[in-house]
Amino acid sequence: MNRSLKQKLDYHYKFFDSSQISPDPLEFLHRYSNYHDIEISGILSSVFAYGNVKQIRNTLGKIHSVMDYKPYEFVMNFNIKKDKVKLDEVKHRFFSADDITKLFAALNKIYKVYGSLKYLFLLYYFEKEDSLKDTISFFSNHLTDLVSNGSKPTHGIKFMFPDPYKGSACKRINLFLRWMVRKDDLDFGLWYEIPTSKLIIPVDTHVAKICKRLRLTKQKNVSWKMAEEITERLKVFDPNDPVKYDFAICHIGMRGLDF
Repeated sequence: MNRSLKQKLDYHYKFFDSSQISPDPLEFLHRYSNYHDIEISGILSSVFAYGNVKQIRNTLGKIHSVMDYKPYEFVMNFNIKKDKVKLDEVKHRFFSADDITKLFAALNKIYKVYGSLKYLFLLYYFEKEDSLKDTISFFSNHLTDLVSNGSKPTHGIKFMFPDPYKGSACKRINLFLRWMVRKDDLDFGLWYEIPTSKLIIPVDTHVAKICKRLRLTKQKNVSWKMAEEITERLKVFDPNDPVKYDFAICHIGMRGLDF
């Protein structure tokens, strides 16, 4: 084990606590105390977590304002005819206002049928699975079908929930799972049925850059394979909770800090 690297990782993990949360989409989840509000804010905050930070926070600010800062109530009462107009001005890069409206309609169905996203996810969860790759694949494809609602999925809808078996690093769904499964000052631990050891690190360009520099991956391009490789290397430093280092690594990269 590289003890020097472990010391640095542990130092940064402790430093990047909730006092360092901004700017991050995770900020929006910390506005709530209710389970369902946190979970819905979590899936929305993760789905829109691409592009520059200012753009992400701007879009999420609009969406939470449309929901009147009551995510669960808004989703449970969502009516596509009545509420579509409220989302007409909300667009985000690849997502059209229509894509976003369909996402809310799908969430309405999920919460009425399953009670929460967790119970839908657990339908596909296998305890013997080493990682969550299969579970994520089934879950993402199910969500894509629900949001598309019988139509051919648009580019935006396909981008919402990528499939790890198609090579995607699935950064945003792994981010959502980190928030839901882990429990500390930052993450919520609402999905306690899933061990933190099965999580895969959410890899974006910032995480990839730092992890290449730290020799935690030999992969050149951001992919599921890179995410798995980095996670396995981090298990040397914490086999039970390797993804705990994600927030620190990401924000060191985002803020241009020295590791």
